[in-house]
Amino acid sequence: MSGIKLLAGNSNRPLAEEMARQLGLPLAEASVRRFADMEVFVEVFDNVRGEDAFVLQPICFPANDSLMELLVMIDTLRRSSARRITAVVPYYGYGRQDRRTGPRTPITAKLVANLITVAGAHRVLTVDLHAGQIQGFFDIPLDNLHAAPVFVRDLQEHVLKKGTKPEDMVIISPDVGGVVRARALAKRIGADLAIIDKRREQAGESEVMNIIGDVKGRVCVMLDDIVDSAGTLCNAATALREAGATSVSAYVTHGVFSGEAVARINASPMEELVVTDSIPSTPATAASAKIRHISLAPLLAEAIRRISGETSISSLFN
Repeated sequence: MSGIKLLAGNSNRPLAEEMARQLGLPLAEASVRRFADMEVFVEVFDNVRGEDAFVLQPICFPANDSLMELLVMIDTLRRSSARRITAVVPYYGYGRQDRRTGPRTPITAKLVANLITVAGAHRVLTVDLHAGQIQGFFDIPLDNLHAAPVFVRDLQEHVLKKGTKPEDMVIISPDVGGVVRARALAKRIGADLAIIDKRREQAGESEVMNIIGDVKGRVCVMLDDIVDSAGTLCNAATALREAGATSVSAYVTHGVFSGEAVARINASPMEELVVTDSIPSTPATAASAKIRHISLAPLLAEAIRRISGETSISSLFN
């Protein structure tokens, strides 16, 4: 692992530190701070000339600050003659703005891709992009990891080992857009698939319309990439229990948890919501008895090891 430098911003230091521990490397000595007018300033104290540099920074709340830190860190490394710069962005903020939803609206996911590229990144490493087409927004290599292997291991340890058989389980996609993701997980564990057909009247609100598939008397596990207001998951959990599901839980990659999301989850019929640490936990999520965090650090650390060693990333998911 010689020749690697790990640089972390402020948006998720715990994940960065755990990734460094997994790799057996220290984080680079650096200062990422603000001037009085809140301008971002970065100073790297380690020598990075000719090094393979990895910048660890999810674009999460506060999203604009996190993004600007990422861009300035990349620019700092480029001007310091790093040999290669990889932006490790576990949560790709602005990813939901991947298309025009009406006249005179932006495609901000593409704008962010342009900014990262122009700042000087040579490649990007991320996890569960909201939309696959975002990969095409980049003119540099992008590795989109999947949290499915992490979820499968957790399901085996916390559900299947407790006596639940795969044939008694149903993997639920809470909307049509997540069917591919849910089908892949269902195939891995040998479970059936069901789909929630919903209609969204406005941003942040959803209404469950129909359940496609048989869930009566079965253990239902919902799978999604982002939980924001939690309205979709909570409405879906209610509909599944009303349809006869014996239990309902959920696995989500990115926990945004805006507004009253945690309160909704605590009041919902969901038994448990498992979320990764791509976005750091808050006091509210840490205090919730229904929310459990699992770490992406081993997955991301192994991906960094393979990128540095020029070996296969896709074999992580075989």
